[in-house]
Amino acid sequence: MSEIDFGRVRTAAIAEQLATSGAALIEGLLPRDRCEVIAGMFEDEQRFRSTVTMERHGFGRGRYRYFGYPLPEVVAALREKVYRELVPIANAWTSAINGSAPYPESLGEFLAICHEAGQRRPTPLLLKYGPGDYNCLHQDLYGERAFPLQMAVLLSNRRSFTGGEFVLTEQRPRRQSRAEVIPLEQGDAVIFAVNERPVRGSRGTYRVRHRHGVSTLRSGTRLTLGLIFHDAA
Repeated sequence: MSEIDFGRVRTAAIAEQLATSGAALIEGLLPRDRCEVIAGMFEDEQRFRSTVTMERHGFGRGRYRYFGYPLPEVVAALREKVYRELVPIANAWTSAINGSAPYPESLGEFLAICHEAGQRRPTPLLLKYGPGDYNCLHQDLYGERAFPLQMAVLLSNRRSFTGGEFVLTEQRPRRQSRAEVIPLEQGDAVIFAVNERPVRGSRGTYRVRHRHGVSTLRSGTRLTLGLIFHDAA
């Protein structure tokens, strides 16, 4: 995984971005050739445990596919590496919200906890959008066990499609929802809150809830790698 340069973006800088808006942008996480290799996996049905047609379920329009175990080496290695970087942030958030810090240092240890809770299905996925496709605002919660952060990586060349922006919304107590569009280029990653994050206010810490989605694609094709760190029931 020498092509991945996560270390040049310090965890402290990521934590600061997340504390401000619930999302952190990492530019150039994956090189173009690695993006193309992962995007090319979408048509290899044997790699996936299931395919979801979003319109059929009211999730939006487009398709996504969940990888099966064993994950492709590049996906598994990236998932493990990013998890290790995010654990300090996840534990700080959880401690601020409910006074506990339950996440172990390694992804393998955390997945063992998920599997003991009956969550054994892998959740890394590829999402593919064409003209008119979109993803409704949602949260990726698949059971009792959930890691509070996840990541999406744009695999397509940004010049090959129009529209299709990553959108994150936040809902603070007694306030209207706020939306943020996070621009991504090929190989860029966005780390964002799965469900909620702690915010320090004048009267202590309170919870801000988040949802994410993708705006309507006007032309071209958009492929994304989604990394969720908890498995599904």
